[in-house]
Amino acid sequence: MKTVLVLCTGNSCRSQMAEVLLNHDLKVRAISAGTRPQPKVADGAIEALKLAGLPVDGLHPKDVDAVIDEAIDLVVTVCDNAKESCPIFPRKVKTIHLPFHDPHGEPLESFVKVRDDIRARLVPAVKEALDLP
Repeated sequence: MKTVLVLCTGNSCRSQMAEVLLNHDLKVRAISAGTRPQPKVADGAIEALKLAGLPVDGLHPKDVDAVIDEAIDLVVTVCDNAKESCPIFPRKVKTIHLPFHDPHGEPLESFVKVRDDIRARLVPAVKEALDLP
């Protein structure tokens, strides 16, 4: 099974939604982390995932240092800041950058739009990057 790391700055919204969507929609092991993780996952992100009937148990922000030694097949940066501060991994790893709007502080509808955008653009991009059927 391929492992995908979704990297963002705070690991509280976009990367968390991407982790859940990739785990649900593709046969991969998706994990997410942040370069400067926030204390908790955004309530709007949790609600947007629940509205789509997706699991939210166990979601919590993680520091990229906690996952850097994992056997990662693909790193996806979902914000420009994470792309700029993406760490050097112990072994060569394929990286793609696909930024998404940050809905932090906005109404639930914004989180739902970002969730749907991630599903529409990121899921197919990861499928293609990993050459999945």
